[in-house]
Amino acid sequence: MPSQKALVRRPSPRLAEGLVTHVERAEVDVDLAVEQWEAYTEALRTHGWETVEVDPAEDCPDSVFVEDAVVVFRNVALIARPGAESRRAETAGVEEAVARLGCSVNWIWDPGTLDGGDILKVGDTIYVGRGGRTNAAGVQQLRAVFEPLGARVVAVPVSKVLHLKSAVTALPDGTVIGHEPLVDSPSLFPRFLPVPEEPGAHVVLLGGGKLLMSAGAPKTAELLADLGHEPVLVDISEFEKLEGCVTCLSVRLRELYV
Repeated sequence: MPSQKALVRRPSPRLAEGLVTHVERAEVDVDLAVEQWEAYTEALRTHGWETVEVDPAEDCPDSVFVEDAVVVFRNVALIARPGAESRRAETAGVEEAVARLGCSVNWIWDPGTLDGGDILKVGDTIYVGRGGRTNAAGVQQLRAVFEPLGARVVAVPVSKVLHLKSAVTALPDGTVIGHEPLVDSPSLFPRFLPVPEEPGAHVVLLGGGKLLMSAGAPKTAELLADLGHEPVLVDISEFEKLEGCVTCLSVRLRELYV
């Protein structure tokens, strides 16, 4: 029986101090961000997901981007070692949460760095973005943990955006979607569909053909609806100011033993 649990983490009161690397800093309205986060978690629950709250990390401005702290394949959790040193304190609470859910836990060790946002899973293929936050040692350690479980790990270059999943995600049929100007090598993906807007490159598969995506990508939503998918739009404008997207705000656990 597949599980439908989603790890989420309440925004820190210091959210506005979050890191930005590829965008100009813009003022973040923290109260509005909290409202948007609540609407996002409600959208997950409405579509059959049980949300599991990781203990808040109030002193970690970026901690709401819970996906960066862990990679889960089947029931094995790999605790990340974020490329930005200021984010390393975020992983302890996430480690505790996945252990409580019964995951077997592994770690990325020094000198490896790896952010969960650099991981895109398509079936048994794990694409890992090698870029600003994930280094070659991190990629090697990821391979060592997941290849014995039957995963095929494919490293891809990332230079134009923060994380691989800032550039691409995948539709339920495995087609990879991305906003082409921000994708280093679209030809590395067997099937690639360009989308017209940057926020349209990010979808969370809710099941049943439903795609959770940013309200900031109406043309992409129209394109995907025309292809037979059902977009579920959420406004995450305050998180987008910090290079966040719909995928970063949760970790979807589909293959726990339940």
